Amino acid sequence: MAEKTPQQVATIYSHAGHSVELINSIATQDTITDEDKETLERNVRHLEIIRAYKKEDNTTSIWGSQDFSTHEAAITLGKSKYE
Repeated sequence: MAEKTPQQVATIYSHAGHSVELINSIATQDTITDEDKETLERNVRHLEIIRAYKKEDNTTSIWGSQDFSTHEAAITLGKSKYE
């Protein structure tokens, strides 16, 4: 598989933002259903997988200067709601 282009990396990062938004939205609800918990868990896993993406060398991260602070905060928040 070829290395991801800068545009592909930017698209992946942008799409990860959708998971952040969903986690944050569900976490603010007064009542969180079992279905919500499953959605939280699935999106937290999604963010963790994306954050760990490596280049073809399986060592170097594909991420450059992207800020993952909101992603990390969403992961922590999401886990606190389903664990």
